[in-house]
Amino acid sequence: MIIRPANRTRSVQEYYFSRKLKQIAEVNSRRKAEGLPPVINLGIGAPDGMPPSEAILTLVETAQLPGNHAYQSYVGLPELREAFASWYERYYGVQLNPANEIQPLVGSKEGILLTSLAFINAGDKVLVPDPGYPTYTSASKMVEAEIITYDLKEDNGWWPDFDALEKMDLSGVKIMWVNYPHMPTGARASAELYSKIVDFALRHRILVVNDNPYSFILNDEPLSILSVPGAKECCLELNSLSKAHNMSGWRIGMIAGDKDLISEVLKVKSQMDSGMFKPLQLAAVKALSQGPEWFSRLNASYKERRVLAGEIFDEIGATYDHSSSGLFLWGRVSPDNRFALSQAADGRSLGERVSDAIFSSCGVFITPGFIFGKNGENYIRISLCAKPEVLSKAKQLIASAQL
Repeated sequence: MIIRPANRTRSVQEYYFSRKLKQIAEVNSRRKAEGLPPVINLGIGAPDGMPPSEAILTLVETAQLPGNHAYQSYVGLPELREAFASWYERYYGVQLNPANEIQPLVGSKEGILLTSLAFINAGDKVLVPDPGYPTYTSASKMVEAEIITYDLKEDNGWWPDFDALEKMDLSGVKIMWVNYPHMPTGARASAELYSKIVDFALRHRILVVNDNPYSFILNDEPLSILSVPGAKECCLELNSLSKAHNMSGWRIGMIAGDKDLISEVLKVKSQMDSGMFKPLQLAAVKALSQGPEWFSRLNASYKERRVLAGEIFDEIGATYDHSSSGLFLWGRVSPDNRFALSQAADGRSLGERVSDAIFSSCGVFITPGFIFGKNGENYIRISLCAKPEVLSKAKQLIASAQL
């Protein structure tokens, strides 16, 4: 390499799933040569259903209009911001000013880095949940923050332990990352939990960023932290069409909160892109207009898949919450698990050993929980973004595993 990479790149690795997908591609190449079917990938939560038909039709029709291919406003179309505001009022009971309290994003994942760049200086502290979405940590590292993890434990319903938080040294903490329904565990939030988080943030002058893309999935009562009185003083919320509208590849998200906070995010975003493709924005308006029947149909499918994923865990010997929310099922494995015992105890976590054994013996990939933090080391995760027949086939392969 002709020059040395920036120091920040040494603080992070290539995203786990990016590396794993390369490995799966290599294995599939060998399996094809041997006449074997491809690996069943139950890892990433990429919905396999179709988006709302109105959104697809709008995209096709508006992409054919010559005036729709120019650069767009950095703040998004007024129609899109108004649609997000109506969506929040209809389903969350939250009133947002579409003029200055909503910023459309190229997927909500973009918002994690934008928010970090907007508010974190080198050496500032950031509270990150363990287990939690790895991007909270990697984005914080890339802006040279000091990572302070806070524990989420199964015996506390995967909620923060506020007594433990109060005993921590919170000096210098600027941001706290929160995510409910929680990924990877599927734990739900409640109005009580959000109220406690807002109270904690106000008293300690910490900005809470709630990552909320799973609120409609296997969850009859979607909640927003912005519904708590006083939340706009200390909270931003990320949301997305990826999960709830089967539009992950479209990359349409948003961040909402007080206008002064949003304006800081816009300062960063406006340096990095030139607005979202207009037909995508117009299609998103149609998607956001879906009524409750859309989510009812969506969740009927995910309920069936959650049962099938549970049957896979039954075959593996993992315990799990039968009523969890979100796009995944999270299971705990014990040291005497037959798949774990088939692997050498070579420093890998329990969940990783189980995952590796199933991958090598069955041709099924299930995510090991260690990638979400040390509190996930004894867990594995199944994505519900696989068709029922695929989940059933995975169960059959695991049931017949020869270890």
